[in-house]
Amino acid sequence: MSLPRVHRTLATAAIMMAATPALRSEAQRPTLNVPNVYAITNARLVPVSGPVIDRGTLVVRNGLIAAVGAGIAVPADARVIDGTGLSVYPGFIDAYSNVGIPGQRTQSQGTGRGGGGAAQAGSPDAASASAPNSLYPAGLQPEVLALEQIRADADAFDAAHAAGLTAALVVPREGIFFGQSALIGLRGDNAQEMLVRSPVALHVGFTPLRSGGYPNSLMGVFSSLRQMLYDAQRYRDLQTAYTRSPRGMKRPDNDPSLAALQPALAREMPVVFLASSQREIERALDLAQEFNLRAVIAGGTEASAVASRLKTQNVPVIVSLNFPRRAGAPAADADPEPLRVLRERAEAPKNPGALAAAGVRFAFTSGGMTSLAELLPNVNRAIENGLSADQAVRALTINAAEILGVADRLGTLETGKIANLTIVRGDIATRGARVARVFVDGNDVAIRAAPANAGGGSAPAAGTWTLTVTTDEGEKAITLSLQQESDRLRGSVQGSLGTRDIADGSIGENGEFRFTVPLTFASETNEATFTGTLTGNAMRGTVAIIGHAAGTFIGTRPEGSEGGRGRRPPPR
Repeated sequence: MSLPRVHRTLATAAIMMAATPALRSEAQRPTLNVPNVYAITNARLVPVSGPVIDRGTLVVRNGLIAAVGAGIAVPADARVIDGTGLSVYPGFIDAYSNVGIPGQRTQSQGTGRGGGGAAQAGSPDAASASAPNSLYPAGLQPEVLALEQIRADADAFDAAHAAGLTAALVVPREGIFFGQSALIGLRGDNAQEMLVRSPVALHVGFTPLRSGGYPNSLMGVFSSLRQMLYDAQRYRDLQTAYTRSPRGMKRPDNDPSLAALQPALAREMPVVFLASSQREIERALDLAQEFNLRAVIAGGTEASAVASRLKTQNVPVIVSLNFPRRAGAPAADADPEPLRVLRERAEAPKNPGALAAAGVRFAFTSGGMTSLAELLPNVNRAIENGLSADQAVRALTINAAEILGVADRLGTLETGKIANLTIVRGDIATRGARVARVFVDGNDVAIRAAPANAGGGSAPAAGTWTLTVTTDEGEKAITLSLQQESDRLRGSVQGSLGTRDIADGSIGENGEFRFTVPLTFASETNEATFTGTLTGNAMRGTVAIIGHAAGTFIGTRPEGSEGGRGRRPPPR
């Protein structure tokens, strides 16, 4: 190169560098002398994979656990954290969550097969609510990916960090086939940065579509599930035959929804059934047996009632820690709570211990808690009701990692694993333990918001309601007891129409709800579907009863109950 050309090249480079200071600054950023190395010393280490180390050192380097044990030398370039009085656990995992996914979307009538709903046009998340090339309605699209719906807001994970959570299995919010989940670390600017694994599992629920289209009943839900699985088997056979010998054979139609079911049918991908009651769990197990699926039960409030079958079929459970609790102080003239509600409140904390005693593998989920401050206190309640402290820790760590297929990178304090850590002042087996800090991907995450007091927050529908149901049989009074977990409703009715559990209950952000329950009229029991709107301490709507004309209902809840305090009921 000639000397003038060298001068011109250097001059051009100088001009470009002067004209782009922002780029130059960005390029220089990685060279800043800020080591991503930490040493936590003098701490009680709970590796889970081995015995507790009462006074040890854990070294984190470049996002991974570099060393763990007693007598570990502190690297010269490490930032030292004195762990005196602290217990270091593998980062806690929420094994079923909607964290990071925007709230529910309104559905409108779609044109897909079955006449179901699609995302409302123009809504911010319409593109991610359904799969654009599916032949099925939104809610029956197993190819939907949670990873494509995650939005990393700046404060989205503050409450999770304060509860000690460092990773979560994120599941799409709605549907019968919800779609496919993603496991993420709870820190980052975007989903790809947070991603640990995707897809993890296919998720199935039994709540009818809210769009008003088919399937809008429990019978329709199971009919749709079975039909799609049968169609997927035939789709597999046709695709296999065509691949083997395409000449002379009509090319099979491409169906992305049926294609998405193939890993589940081949047992390459687990199928997580959202099922809490004994009846729901048994239906899920029956369906899994029929199609030879690798089933996992999520929710599992009454899983201990079918523990022997879960053990026999080797089906793990993701147990909800969202234990039912009293909605608020009852009014002096309120009807007593049904015996079943009282029993459920007492039995729920015993469920994890009963599963452990039966040899059923299980992990924990926050279960749609309105306040994550309840997470560790409810772990303590489980321990007080028969679960060992070691089993509780495993349910939050390695059990979750194994069930979700990431035990090679999360769940224990071992060299080479991702440095997700939950650091607690005290011991989670004792009340009063407090999360001091968490590490996610080797980054020391500041806990910016302490969790609200346990019992803070509310579930708008939860509580005991007095309903007047008007049908062609006249007016009937019943008591409706509801528990709410995220957008799901559970509970029972009691009164002149019988004492029954509700099923397929759900509620939207605008207060619209629905559930089904068998009711008895003139010695004949038929399924009734309640659809209505909740406003504060009042609800009203319509009831469709098989074999009867449509009716109406109106209900109230005592002032001071959870949700909508002090609001007047709507005029009749």
